[in-house]
Amino acid sequence: MPFHAKNPTNPAANTPYYTPAQNPPAGTALPPSNTANGDSSSSASSEVIPTLFTPLKIRSLELQNRFVVSPMCTYSADEGHLTDWHLVHLGSFAQRGAALTIVEATAVLANGRISPEDSGLWQDSQIAPLKRIVQYIHSQNQKVGIQLAHAGRKASVLSGLGMGIKSWTWSKVATPEQGGWPDNVWGPSPIPYSDDGYVVPKEMTLSQIEQLVQGFKDAAKRAVEIGVDTIEIHGAHGYLISEFLSPISNQRTDKYGGSFENRTRLLVETVQAVRSVIPETMPLFVRISATEWMEWQESQPGWTEEESTKLALVLADLGVDVLDVSSGGNNEKQQIKIHPYYQLDIAGRIREALRKAGKLEKMIIGGVGMITNAEMARDVVQTGEGRTPKADLVLVARQFLREPEFVLRAADELGVKVAWPSQYARAPFPRREKKL
Repeated sequence: MPFHAKNPTNPAANTPYYTPAQNPPAGTALPPSNTANGDSSSSASSEVIPTLFTPLKIRSLELQNRFVVSPMCTYSADEGHLTDWHLVHLGSFAQRGAALTIVEATAVLANGRISPEDSGLWQDSQIAPLKRIVQYIHSQNQKVGIQLAHAGRKASVLSGLGMGIKSWTWSKVATPEQGGWPDNVWGPSPIPYSDDGYVVPKEMTLSQIEQLVQGFKDAAKRAVEIGVDTIEIHGAHGYLISEFLSPISNQRTDKYGGSFENRTRLLVETVQAVRSVIPETMPLFVRISATEWMEWQESQPGWTEEESTKLALVLADLGVDVLDVSSGGNNEKQQIKIHPYYQLDIAGRIREALRKAGKLEKMIIGGVGMITNAEMARDVVQTGEGRTPKADLVLVARQFLREPEFVLRAADELGVKVAWPSQYARAPFPRREKKL
């Protein structure tokens, strides 16, 4: 007889081992009368619960709060296969209240990895370890997604892990002896990301472009088989799709280069391919770099915010549900004027353009970048009382590395009572006064 059959605590559903059901999931805002689970702060009525801790439904995906763990490369996979490292790493965020955790950039082809240690989903053997992670996150009553990617001309480099943060670099080519593939790096044009440590990519043939789109399609099929709740297409940060978007890195003269329509063709075809093999009920995310930060170069400014806004209106009609707005990464000469809202302000402007076009009903905005505290996360998505949100979801990366319990801590600092993981409910944060 299985252990959980004797246990008086309700077990999590569809889990082959005993773990208690998390109902409601950690990170769910509770009414003032509910003191049974995680009384971490002063009580808050439903009228004053900030948007950050209100539910959101995207197609069939139901989130109990607006926190998303942004995909973060950890360069720790084994020939593209995830390991117990990823189980603990990703599971820790879901366990502590993140409504949606997105698995790091996962290559759809073997040569689409950034480093030899990147995650992959180009073959069936990579299904099982990822499925174990998805099953665990689901056992915590949380949701999980995966970011599908191809690194393009930024592939086959060393991760820099173990060199210390000051030496962290992606600008050293991984040789075949180091597991790399410097003779099989693809790009829209034979233009390297940098002359310092990056190979000159091979200009992709039309056949290779078809192979790439099929790779995204096949990886999406595997992701559905695994049971993920959503898929994100990586079209940002100087990887292959964003290389095609930019007129600096894409100097093709065929149907994939030149005009806006041609440079966006690969992303459009990829979206259509992925959307065709995932359930109608599953939401689809796309991450873009909203600007290349090359506007200073007037003769060839690169991919711009104006083009991203135009692209957003196109994607909204193609079945994309969330536009994840980041920036940069495609040119070493980029000039970024960094401040806490340098990317969120762009997200807000794209969101407003969608609203004016009547397309926010089709596609919402994810905001990312430098979200390190509760007040900032709250303000990014807050609605009502004349507020105009910059985004509908907050995608957080490094702060989760510093503070895996960021969701619970944010609730505490904002005075919102939330459910904790049931095993941790006896150790709430000390009481504090609610911040107005």
